[in-house]
Amino acid sequence: MSHYFTNDYVKSNRRQINTIINDLKLNFIVDNGVFSKKGLDFGTRTLLENIDLTKMKGDILDFGCGYGPIGIYLKKKVNANIDMIDISERAITLAKENAKLNKVDVNIFKSNIYENITKKYDIIITNPPIKVGKKILYDILFNAKEYLKETGEIWLVINKSNGAKSLTRDLQKWYDVTIVTKNKGFYILCAKNR
Repeated sequence: MSHYFTNDYVKSNRRQINTIINDLKLNFIVDNGVFSKKGLDFGTRTLLENIDLTKMKGDILDFGCGYGPIGIYLKKKVNANIDMIDISERAITLAKENAKLNKVDVNIFKSNIYENITKKYDIIITNPPIKVGKKILYDILFNAKEYLKETGEIWLVINKSNGAKSLTRDLQKWYDVTIVTKNKGFYILCAKNR
């Protein structure tokens, strides 16, 4: 079975979508095999509508960027250096096309988790790939400490039905965690390095 976090072949069905996030109009090319092919998903929208833009500065990593809505939105809204990574070659191609389409200068490259990351970030932001399973999800979130600056933060969205409560408890063992908001079962979390 193919998932959006693999490079398995899925027949392409590209289309362009238009969306508005906090009064910012953006256009994206989406495709099969890349989350979320129907357009901006509710979790990502909730994350972007509730992040503290005053904290979004310095070096930012959009982890699991997909077709690019998080990193592209942030580059439009803040003055920061933004790297965007994904394991999916199709996602990387779409994100690069969408960066050009939306006229932003971001650095997009392929990485399996953190294997191609060579620096530390002020912010790691993600709508993490839940379907990879708990072990890999926890590897992503807990190993992020190695790639965060001393005062760095992880911003993420997770649905209650996907273990938001237990993840929040587990993150509190390693980070200072704030539940920024809850919206229809989606938790927006800010985990500060300590």
